[in-house]
Amino acid sequence: MRNDRARALPGIKIISLSSLKRKVARFKQNGKRIVFTNGCFDILHYGHTKYLQDAKAKGDYLVVAVNNDSSIKKIKAKNRPVVRQADRLKVVAALGCVDFVVMFKEDNPLKVIKALKPDILIKGSDWSKKRIVGADFVESYGGKVITIKLVKGRSTSAIIEKIIQGFPKE
Repeated sequence: MRNDRARALPGIKIISLSSLKRKVARFKQNGKRIVFTNGCFDILHYGHTKYLQDAKAKGDYLVVAVNNDSSIKKIKAKNRPVVRQADRLKVVAALGCVDFVVMFKEDNPLKVIKALKPDILIKGSDWSKKRIVGADFVESYGGKVITIKLVKGRSTSAIIEKIIQGFPKE
């Protein structure tokens, strides 16, 4: 029975924006801090998991907005993502540090940020505060914008490049 519950859990975490908006409002009424981040999360790796664990440590609930496939094609490359959106949502939702996952189709998550009004907006340290989408909005109501140090040498692009170059024969 316990294994059935664990298998069902990622599906419970994947939620529509309208349902998530209602949940977040209740959590905030109860004094809980909502942390928000977003990304493609194509080919999940240690850099992603460390980043999400660090983000979760900043508040009570971690909401992760994941780009849908068509938005990734626009912002990354026509041959991306490698992993389709349904699978990426399930993999991110399976992480213990992630409380909710919502997908967005726009080129950036501003619509989601405006709907949820998170207490803390987080991006990786590769983003300057000026470039973080929604930063001005979050700060306008007293929210915080934080960057988290990334794990050096860990990126989906580097993994893809390694695969393209092939593995050296030993």
